[in-house]
Amino acid sequence: MPFLKSLSTLAILLGLLQSASAQTCTSKIPASSLIEAGKWQMSINPTLPPQQFVDDKGELQGLNVELAKEIARRICLEPVFLRMDFPPMIPGLRSGRFDTINTGLFWTEERSKMLFLVPYAQQAISVYTDPASPLKLEKFEDLAGRVVGVEAATYTERKAKEYNAEMVAKGLKSIDLRTFTTVTATSGALRAGQLEAALNINETANSLEQRGIAKIWIRDIAGTDITFAFRDKAVAQAVADALTAIRADGTYDKLFDKFGMTRLTATTFTIRGDGPAN
Repeated sequence: MPFLKSLSTLAILLGLLQSASAQTCTSKIPASSLIEAGKWQMSINPTLPPQQFVDDKGELQGLNVELAKEIARRICLEPVFLRMDFPPMIPGLRSGRFDTINTGLFWTEERSKMLFLVPYAQQAISVYTDPASPLKLEKFEDLAGRVVGVEAATYTERKAKEYNAEMVAKGLKSIDLRTFTTVTATSGALRAGQLEAALNINETANSLEQRGIAKIWIRDIAGTDITFAFRDKAVAQAVADALTAIRADGTYDKLFDKFGMTRLTATTFTIRGDGPAN
């Protein structure tokens, strides 16, 4: 009995020590900068492995999830992930529904004036087909006149439309772009023969190919930074500082190695662009 009492006392002491340790971590981010004090609320579209996805137990996984949890630990906030499709994210962030978009938002000049963007990785676009497709592609222009799937309201869709306009201006046939809300829906349409090819980010296309769902023909189109996006500058700066510390102690490299994502070359992370005027 004395031994059991000693164990019980030890457990209580450890619990008190852990509680005290948690209380010493006080966030430097003012409550006025957050939707809810003490919480970092992020929208996430978990349909892009290995960046963000749901495992067979229904749990969120991926680089963006683990990186955000590590950042949250360092800025002393509770990470809260809000699952949603991508199209409503930017309007939702700007209207104050959550604090951050955590879905690998591509950096563009236009977006950098609407939101506070902190680059944390690099991505580019791949072109792929169903593995059983007889279609062979060597360059983007080979998609002229083809039915091609892409996720709606994404950087990938935007660049596809820009390239398509350039192709049409040269006298090539227009691509018949079909938009979908998720990569799963795009893949389903590809398998069903409703599409001849599809576009997505390199890492997602790689994951599809590894699972036997896709055959990649062209990679590394229109590479650019991907970012966390914020409505509040103080939160953006705190996350940028945390990323710099994560890079310095090796955690950043370990996570990127784990998920096969492409690092930024920078060792210091910053807000890129001026952000909203008010």
